Order: sequence, then structure tokens, then C-alpha cells
Amino acid sequence: MSADFAGKTIAITGAAGGIGQGLCRFFGQQGATIGALDRSEAVLAFAKSLKDDGIAIQAAVADIAKPDAVRAAMTAFGDVHILINNAGLSRHPTVASTDPAGWEEDIAANLNGAYNCAHAVLPQMVERRGGAIVNVGSVNGLHALGDPAYSAAKAGMIAMTKALAMEYGRYSIRANIVLPGTVRTPLWDARKVKNPDVLKRLERWYPLGRIVEPDEVARVIAFLASDAASAVTGAAIPVDCGLMAGNIVMAREITLEEF
Repeated sequence: MSADFAGKTIAITGAAGGIGQGLCRFFGQQGATIGALDRSEAVLAFAKSLKDDGIAIQAAVADIAKPDAVRAAMTAFGDVHILINNAGLSRHPTVASTDPAGWEEDIAANLNGAYNCAHAVLPQMVERRGGAIVNVGSVNGLHALGDPAYSAAKAGMIAMTKALAMEYGRYSIRANIVLPGTVRTPLWDARKVKNPDVLKRLERWYPLGRIVEPDEVARVIAFLASDAASAVTGAAIPVDCGLMAGNIVMAREITLEEF
């Protein structure tokens, strides 16, 4: 059990999703009390299953795009020592397929929702003179990879993270963001039904030759949330099997070398 997380409450948004479930399980096994937040009622059954396994967890159903609902959920969680803004979605793959309502939906579900959650817990962190916020962004925030509204929101999350780090560092509150690449979640099972080779096609873009596993994201988040990263704030860290290191497919074509 990690001494960094024992006795602490960690609020995790998007808790019913693939990465979210992994985060709840990971930190719960480290002795933390989990505040699991999701707009899907599936989070209630998930929380019960973890509670049956001996993990201290309470769940709340709320849409993070709605500030009042977020405030009520965070209040119910009590003292929130660490916030992990994991929730997010993308429903509009191209600019052409994105109308104004769709743009607003993706921005609200990603950027605005993360802000609402941070806004809800910052006062108590300031009062305690300590806390950590870890935002879950995406490599889409650094590079054009489709899903333009989602990508714009994730880019905004990077800027928001740096602003939080700048303004709240004097209260010993740290804010960092991880930027996952393609992560192996149940979402890809549905994609594989349509195209069984979709992951093989993606993997050739990754220098490590594979996509990211959920627990690999969790371990980087755990580092940033822990005392081991006590001097780290305002950082944006790709967790992407090397995707942002360069364009390996183009490099192979140019050099005619398979490296």
C-alpha cells in the first residue's frame, strides 16, 4: 500500500469508463478512498463491485458539464485531496460533421467539465494548503489527429493546467496533465467489430509497436499525484508509446529503413 494515498480521498471523473475503472481500482488498492463520478448510472454498479472487493468508494451520478451537479457531488465526497479529471468524450470526428451544437457538446464534456470539477474542489484545497489535480488530456491536444472539437478541448486543458499550476502553487497545490495516445479500452472492441485490423493499422504509427494499456496511464497519474512528484507542476506528459516523438511511418518512407 502506498503511504501517499492511504487515508486520502481521490475524486475520479469518468469513473465508469475503461480508463476510469482502472484508475478507481488502482488507487483503491493503494488505500485511497475513491469518489467515483460519472454521468452514467453504470458507475453505481461498478462502485458496488469494488466495495465488495474491500475498496472504500462512494459514487455519484452527475454530468460534469453542469456546475451545480458537480458541486453537489464533490461536497458529498467530503475532503478531496486529489482530483483526477478523467472524463471526456468525442462524437464528432471531422470539422465537416461538427455543427455548432456538436462543438459545444464536446467542449462542455471535456474542457468545461474539467474546469467545473477543479473549481468545485479548489477552495478546500486552498484552505488545507495542499492538493493535487491531474488532468487526463490527449495527444490530440498537441497534434491534429481528427476529432477537432475534442482536440481543441484537450489543447485547452493543457493551457488550463498551466494556469492552475501558476496561480495555486503558492498554496502547495500542484496541477499536471497526462496526454495518452490510443489506449486499449472497451471502445476499441466496438471499433474492431467494424474493422478487425484497426489496431494493427494504428500500431505501426507507434515507435513501441503497440498501443497504451490503461494501467500504464494509471501509473503515470499516480506518480504525478504522489509526493514523489512534489516538485512537478504545470507539466504535460505524453503517455503514448512514443507517438509524439515523431512520424515514424513517414521517417521509414523517407529513409527506406525499417527501424
